[in-house]
Amino acid sequence: MPTLTEIQRRALTDPESFWADAAGGVEFTRSWDRVLDDSRAPLFAWFRGARLNTCFNALDRHADGDRATRTALIHDSAMTGEVTKFTFAELRERVAAFAGVLTRLGVTRGDRVVIYMPMVPETAIAMLACARLGAIHSVVFGGFASKELASRLDDAGPKVVVSASCGLEPSRVVPYKPLLDGAIELAEHTPQHCVILQRPMAHAELIPGRDVDWNEAMAAATPHECVDVAATDPLYILYTSGTTGTPKGIVRDNGGHAVALHWSMKNVYGVNPGDVFWAASDVGWVVGHSYIVYGPLLNGNTTVMFEGKPVGTPDAGAFWRVVERHGVDAMFTAPTAFRAIKQHDFGGEFIRDRDLSSLRALFLAGERCDPDTLAWARRHLEIPVIDHWWQTESGWPIASNCLGIESLQIKPGSAARAVPGWDVRVLDPESQLEMPPGEMGEIVCKLPLPPGSLPSLWKADERYVERYLTRFPGYYETDDAGYLDEDGYLFVMARTDDIINVAGHRLSTGAIEEVIDGHPDVAECAVFGVADELKGQVPVGLLTLEAGIDRRPEDVVAEVVAAVRADIGPVAVFKHAAVVTRLPKTRSGKILRQTMRKIADGEAYTIPPTIEDPAVLDEIGSALATIRAS
Repeated sequence: MPTLTEIQRRALTDPESFWADAAGGVEFTRSWDRVLDDSRAPLFAWFRGARLNTCFNALDRHADGDRATRTALIHDSAMTGEVTKFTFAELRERVAAFAGVLTRLGVTRGDRVVIYMPMVPETAIAMLACARLGAIHSVVFGGFASKELASRLDDAGPKVVVSASCGLEPSRVVPYKPLLDGAIELAEHTPQHCVILQRPMAHAELIPGRDVDWNEAMAAATPHECVDVAATDPLYILYTSGTTGTPKGIVRDNGGHAVALHWSMKNVYGVNPGDVFWAASDVGWVVGHSYIVYGPLLNGNTTVMFEGKPVGTPDAGAFWRVVERHGVDAMFTAPTAFRAIKQHDFGGEFIRDRDLSSLRALFLAGERCDPDTLAWARRHLEIPVIDHWWQTESGWPIASNCLGIESLQIKPGSAARAVPGWDVRVLDPESQLEMPPGEMGEIVCKLPLPPGSLPSLWKADERYVERYLTRFPGYYETDDAGYLDEDGYLFVMARTDDIINVAGHRLSTGAIEEVIDGHPDVAECAVFGVADELKGQVPVGLLTLEAGIDRRPEDVVAEVVAAVRADIGPVAVFKHAAVVTRLPKTRSGKILRQTMRKIADGEAYTIPPTIEDPAVLDEIGSALATIRAS
């Protein structure tokens, strides 16, 4: 079997042949004229001229074959206590019916459909139904504020919105319909119809003539067949917050997306058709798109959709209950989820209480995984724990230990080596020359990007080029900083915004966090730079403690300050830290470092719409004010 180095060499030297072979795992109704179309470089297109249907590849070819009665989707709700399973044939039936509902409401190929839903099976069904029709879906995280949803309605211009009466949080029911109605009032674009799933926990009042009841529409639906689309046609738009206030619509095409995700399931994650794959994320994020819905189904896997939290639904053993109950073979979640579990169950008692013999590997992504959390997970699970790195824009992993190709040495703090197809470099931001091994710079990817990555932004080619492809000509700018070691292992240390300049020295906040996380009493931490008249910036740290730690916070702070001084040196000027009960995070688990920096510097800031609990910012503000006063 070829080594990872040999496969990567072929992917970079002969990408057209490499990806043509990978495309053999996907059924096209018409082959391509060109594998890679560079006629509009730096706007590249994959599989120009080919035609296919993503829903057919995810469902129909399995339902019409020997996987018809195999489980395709498991929905496990810790909020309701219910588990629902769909075979490939059953899921295809539901999707075809909802495609009929959308058709009856006037949706055709190329139309947009906004999906504003909780973690319920109907969310995946709506996504796949759009793909079935060649319509373009845009999933907006359920519970987003009306203003944020309105901006996405205006940019996408949907013909239909699919929503639910409510979402469920551990301590409350979140009504969605008032938020949706408020967004439509604020937006300049008005959808023609809204399809509403009525959940028993809250009833939504429907507006006659505009709103449609999901169950009633499904009961009267005529199933719809798959519609062929061009491989270069958009499959979905996924919005991320833009620095200008206008959301960036990341576009994903049909052909390259299907090929890359199908290839990644076997080669990156090491799973075969029939294996159970669980991405413990939300469909509102790119992880949910790629590895709850599309990737596993394209590969013939059983995929798990979980409505719950890593802790609190009901305890820190929620993940292990799911793994045991459904025989999960490979799992994917965010490091912050494991930090929360570690904080509440440091001794791993909940892990020992479950039969986890099915679990072969754990993958972590979304934020940099500190070595201490990685070591904790490896110690208790006794399986490979893979820290890998990718972005909303990339759509699938850029760097990872590719278990389906070659199991590499695990280096804590590293996302391992570039995945075949990705040409990762580290450049000096000033000279734009490649940095020597071990020296930190800005991480970029050489063009053309592989299939599955964003071909552009929605209705904004110029913005795409300016935002991602201009600062380093010939490269995609990742906005991450780090270094490559002598073995080609990538260490992603921080967002470029989190590289701080202390008296002329460029320091990685990730390196400081790594030292703090190594303290036995620290559960997790965040370090960010704040303005300083003398040194330009100085680092400030906020940290939470492991559950059950009964020590004076000031003693722990003194110890981590001493540890940073010993490990990184006086150049870090790390003197200021505080213990808080929790850190502000997005619902996907990202720590809001830039928001905390703005609070510390007294700058104006807006509460991010994705924040898990805005109330935490009050405690953060008090802690930072105390640090400032000192």
